[in-house]
Amino acid sequence: MTKQLKADLALLLVTLGWGASFILTKNALSDLSTFNFLAIRFLLAFFLAAIVFAKRFKHIDKTTVFSGVVIGSILFTGYAFQTVGLNFTSVSNSAFITGFSVILVPILSALMFKKKIELNAFTGTVLAIVGLSLLTLNGKFALGIGDLLTFVSTFAFAMHIITVGLYTHKSDSILLGVIQIGVVGFWSLIATFIFETPIIPTGSGTWFNLIILAVICTSGAFIVQSVAQQYTSATHTAIIYTGEPVFAAIFAYFMIGEILSPRGMFGAVLIIVGMLVAELDLKALFKKKAEPYS
Repeated sequence: MTKQLKADLALLLVTLGWGASFILTKNALSDLSTFNFLAIRFLLAFFLAAIVFAKRFKHIDKTTVFSGVVIGSILFTGYAFQTVGLNFTSVSNSAFITGFSVILVPILSALMFKKKIELNAFTGTVLAIVGLSLLTLNGKFALGIGDLLTFVSTFAFAMHIITVGLYTHKSDSILLGVIQIGVVGFWSLIATFIFETPIIPTGSGTWFNLIILAVICTSGAFIVQSVAQQYTSATHTAIIYTGEPVFAAIFAYFMIGEILSPRGMFGAVLIIVGMLVAELDLKALFKKKAEPYS
């Protein structure tokens, strides 16, 4: 098994965790306002990760700190615009527009680094975005202010994937993941004091959701992403992340009995096919098929 395949499988596990996070987040938000929730989730994740990897901080350098602050600020921007936009648009529109990062990542990467988009990545991207539209949209899509705000978040999420891939080769990838989590928590804390009336939750159920989200879906997920992107491309990462609503639908079925429509099921299949196609070297396959006739 190649390092890239191992990295992609690790990112698939991250996507699985984020799929489960939808229900946990929904439960937690019934007791907490948005930035209040994000502040507790990310700061808790930061402190837990900082304790686990405390020895690594002895060797931290300016490059890692700077990179973590940049990446964390970009990630917070994505969450902030997505959250505000969600107040003015539907969940399905938000999910679909956010999923456009799968298209933006290869385009922005090609423009920034002057690289050609690989055939398998392009094909996988097209399949994934079509599948995402079938899975998240219900035949209605009209642009409003909420959609425009969400589209800004999509650029931020795309740039987050790209910058993680860029900086993880120049820094301690684990510390990079830990610092960016702390930065999101810090900005969320500032935001909750400006826009909300923050509280400390008291319910055991809320804290259960927050702890699972902090440990698995935040500290674990973003640290794994930082390490994994040393061995795989930003485009592969974006395509794999389109599996998030697929896993969310699976968890919703088993945990709260939500059932996908045939249209949604077909969309989920296309997303999975898109991920598989992105892993294949289509040029090599076509070459092998062409050889007997040459």
